[in-house]
Amino acid sequence: MRIVSLLPSTTEILFAIGAGDQVVGVTFECDFPAEARTRRIVSTSAMPEGLAPAEIDAYVAGAMARGEDLYHLSADALADLDADLVVTQDLCAVCAVDVSVVDDALAHLGCTAEVLTIDPHTLDEVLGSIVTLGSATGHLAAAAALVAAQRTRLDAVRARVAGRPRPRVMLLEWTDPPYAPGHWVPEMISAAGGEPLLGKPGAKSERVLWESVHEAEPEVVVCAPCGYDRAGAQALADELVASGVLPAGVPVHAVDANAAWARPGTRLVDGVEELAAILHPA
Repeated sequence: MRIVSLLPSTTEILFAIGAGDQVVGVTFECDFPAEARTRRIVSTSAMPEGLAPAEIDAYVAGAMARGEDLYHLSADALADLDADLVVTQDLCAVCAVDVSVVDDALAHLGCTAEVLTIDPHTLDEVLGSIVTLGSATGHLAAAAALVAAQRTRLDAVRARVAGRPRPRVMLLEWTDPPYAPGHWVPEMISAAGGEPLLGKPGAKSERVLWESVHEAEPEVVVCAPCGYDRAGAQALADELVASGVLPAGVPVHAVDANAAWARPGTRLVDGVEELAAILHPA
């Protein structure tokens, strides 16, 4: 089977379950594991490089209003790869190539590849997507074992923080403008022994006002901007602290959003474990 993965998270999962050798095409964002960077890149961003968070937000809003795609999918690259399976999403037009774009490209090429849409909204659905990919690629046993190991790690964290005070956590999925967390992220905060503020489990992340952040009275702020690694998140966290928009005296922690928060892959458990250590160090 020849697989094209149009999501960094599914690329990560495919390699983790032993299907990495079958992956022939990836996106420009597929950077984990490092071996994924050796595969053909079939989609790139339409967004200019070097934009600040407010500029990115404005660009995305404008493109969405005009009905423009945020990603370029290379039909020529798809044709050359002769894929049997294309993995994509219908969850967030900002995150990756939309499934309708993939369908149109394959129809144009006359390609009969199966299109598998992965759209997890919750932590359980993320784990379920690992099983789905395992079943679709002939690696079901490895996928089931990986999910079992992840559930064991999550249960261990929940047991460690059970009965302890739950700090009020304001996780920012974007910083300018501020966005409260959605999808699986509030569940991750709860599993780590915190109380998620403003965000709703399983729902989309929402733009909020700084006044709302203050009124929520967070005890911890976590900077996890979608699309940023730890260094990038730290730089934005430093800017927030310097600007004075955050509640005074509240500790601010920057995390690797790409690795362990924004992408629904195999490393979300890493994020839960890290946050649990931050909230409950002893």
